[in-house]
Amino acid sequence: MRSMLAAVRIPLMACLTSTLALSGAAHAQTTISPPTGQKTLAATLNVYAFPGAGQTPAQQSQDETQCYNWAVNETGNDPFHIAQQAAQQEQQAAQQQQQAEQSKSGSAAKGAVAGAAGGAVIGAIAGNAGKGAAIGAGVGAIGNRARVTSKANQATQQSQQTQQANAKMSAQQMDGFKKAFSACLEAKKYTVKF
Repeated sequence: MRSMLAAVRIPLMACLTSTLALSGAAHAQTTISPPTGQKTLAATLNVYAFPGAGQTPAQQSQDETQCYNWAVNETGNDPFHIAQQAAQQEQQAAQQQQQAEQSKSGSAAKGAVAGAAGGAVIGAIAGNAGKGAAIGAGVGAIGNRARVTSKANQATQQSQQTQQANAKMSAQQMDGFKKAFSACLEAKKYTVKF
């Protein structure tokens, strides 16, 4: 019985060993190269490209660079330029907001001076220039602050609307670029998602 088991076991082991060897060889052909620790150009753009034809990382890098340049030429949009424009627009909006806030702070004093002068004249006619000046200063400060606050609010709303329009335009430009970039990579046998 032992000799019979040994006789079956040896061919069975040989069969398993050759099957595993063939399986390992097939697995070695489909194994993906380990990551290099650096993001690919596509990954930097939040586009994920899988090498469908066994391309090496060096080949993928070359293909992505070619497709990037092609997509820039096709769409007229460079993602890194779009990002720079968005940053500049945000900085300009912040400066406009700061200017609006500064104009609000000085408005009450300007209104108070003008109101005091007017109130003093009216108070002098009524018989108490000091009291008239004090009332005029308060009314002038409140009135001028309200006018400037209204203008500042309008400027803020306009700035926000401009930012939203710019963000929408940037998003559309990026989307168009990613579509062109992906189409090029797919033509080079990559599976692409963004």
